[in-house]
Amino acid sequence: MTLTAPTLTATAYRLQGVTRIYRQRDRTVQALAGVDLEIAAGDFVTIQGPTGGGKSTLLQMLGALDRPSTGTVMLGELDIARAGNRELGRVRAEQIGFVFQGFNLIPTLTAAENVDMGLEPLGLDRDERARRVTESLARVGLADRADHRPGELSGGQQQRVAIARAVAKRPRVLLADEPTGNLDERMRDEILDVLETLNAEGLTLVVVTHDSAVARRAHRRLRLAKGVVADITHA
Repeated sequence: MTLTAPTLTATAYRLQGVTRIYRQRDRTVQALAGVDLEIAAGDFVTIQGPTGGGKSTLLQMLGALDRPSTGTVMLGELDIARAGNRELGRVRAEQIGFVFQGFNLIPTLTAAENVDMGLEPLGLDRDERARRVTESLARVGLADRADHRPGELSGGQQQRVAIARAVAKRPRVLLADEPTGNLDERMRDEILDVLETLNAEGLTLVVVTHDSAVARRAHRRLRLAKGVVADITHA
């Protein structure tokens, strides 16, 4: 199913002239080459492109995990490129959810305990944390798996726990790096259904993927190659 793009007005991200240059011994590598990009609040955007084209670097910029060599990266009214480390840490903890291909769950903890771990930086009281854990597991369809450890869950269920952990802190944006890369088609579709539901509730999604089946379900499709972004939504 391909969703019809909603009418979006507010801006989640605005990038202007963003470059990122890495120095590796005797050479330099330009991962991003003057990227100009706007992502509307509530949008569902996928980023595709060849390996080494800059996708992971761009996601790190959006996630306040790296700074550009030049340019601005606005998350709402905050320029990530110029914010202090403490402020960036707060932004990552409160405003940005992360989901990765490898789930990154702690195998000795239950699903509920894994979700709870993601709330530790927020300083919430025990009752509020418990409410958010219960709520987020229910949102991804795992209310009845709260006491199960990762080894007792399927790959798709583990990824849903990882999504629940990310959304429990109620972020303004969810960044996902190949979230279906380790899953078969059925489990991939389960995860996409969850992500689409969260997006329909207003969560901004940015997903890096090699899977065109994932990209086709987004409102907007970007391609990133040699550090340059192109919008291929209607290509």
